[in-house]
Amino acid sequence: MTAAVETTTTGRAVDLGPAVELVSKEEGHRQPLAPEFVSAEDFSPLEVAYDFGKVRREDIEAGPRNIWRYKKLLPVPSNVEQIPNTEPGCTRLVRADRLAKALGVRRVWVKDDTGNPTHSFKDRVVAVALAAAREFGFDTLACPSTGNLANAVAAAAARAGWRSVVLIPSSLERAKILTTAVYDGALIAVDGNYDDVNRLATQLAAEHENWAFVNVNVRPYYSEGSKTLAFEVAEQLGWRLPEQIVVPIASGSQLTKVDKGFREFGELGLVEPTPYRVFGAQATGCSPVSAAFRDGHDVVQPVRPDTIARSLAIGNPADGPYVLDTVRRTGGAIEDVTDEEVVEGIRLLARTEGIFTETAGGVTVATAKKLIEAGKLDPDAETVLLITGDGLKTLDALENRIGPKATVPPNATAVREALGE
Repeated sequence: MTAAVETTTTGRAVDLGPAVELVSKEEGHRQPLAPEFVSAEDFSPLEVAYDFGKVRREDIEAGPRNIWRYKKLLPVPSNVEQIPNTEPGCTRLVRADRLAKALGVRRVWVKDDTGNPTHSFKDRVVAVALAAAREFGFDTLACPSTGNLANAVAAAAARAGWRSVVLIPSSLERAKILTTAVYDGALIAVDGNYDDVNRLATQLAAEHENWAFVNVNVRPYYSEGSKTLAFEVAEQLGWRLPEQIVVPIASGSQLTKVDKGFREFGELGLVEPTPYRVFGAQATGCSPVSAAFRDGHDVVQPVRPDTIARSLAIGNPADGPYVLDTVRRTGGAIEDVTDEEVVEGIRLLARTEGIFTETAGGVTVATAKKLIEAGKLDPDAETVLLITGDGLKTLDALENRIGPKATVPPNATAVREALGE
């Protein structure tokens, strides 16, 4: 296979690096690179196929301290780092010994993606989507969002000098509304849940040829950005794969792409392709993939979300069936946790490791705890937890649950009494 050269409607050549074509997930039908997300042959999702050539560790290590160090493994232009962008990635991997002790396991690492420009992993996928959208000739960046994506799209568009159109459920957390509106793009609140907003976005994408909806018409490119989480984990572990990883599930794309990233690193000889298990985490109030896994089904039945973990509140996850395939193939499991357990997961991570995560991270930590207690996660295996967003975005989840230990007058005696000294 040799690198493909596609053109836009204006006749300009498209440079998407090692990407050569799109392939359907179900039957493997191939088609040229284009801003399309569903195969016309078998109606399954499209994903990017590559001709990577030779990729070496030293070339990656010599790259910039952001996701573009992996540009030879992504559908982006060869000069992507030279174009104004938010430069996400290279977030810290924290050895979480105190959390490991609390969970009763040997070794835990926390991949802390709160350090990205808008404080969530969504900066990764949006950066890749924007790079591809620019090549295809779009001029407006758009999305339906449960919050974090809204922040990332609005910020990335502002940095690039593009217009942004962001659709959100009107019930979204206030913090996420403000941290999107500040970039002064077109922020539209819709009366409905995320699935209603997503349907509206699909309709608008068909009507506006110059709008790149990152998770609709350029979704195949957007989703590839999640691979960089896997790439970074492997590189930060000293060029090796973890034995277990726990990933939160919204649409399910992140989990499947983390698996894809591990496999690509192994196939390219960048790491030894050792076995690993992938585990999925959902909130009970929106757990269609967990339910399908528990019941042994291959089809994910849509649900109406009802959970404080709004960033994971996708009742009809597009990649749900592929999550089931990935988890079963790797020998993992999928579990869900209550809103009360989500809050305790947030607090457990904060008090043991000083990391404040949003509700999605609370889902991940609480699910890991539940999986360990059920004997599904191996306590002797090295485990990575993906923490994908900052707790400052979901303060309402903790409101009326935590606060000062005491309120005292300004004297030392009162403080000592409050401390029980």
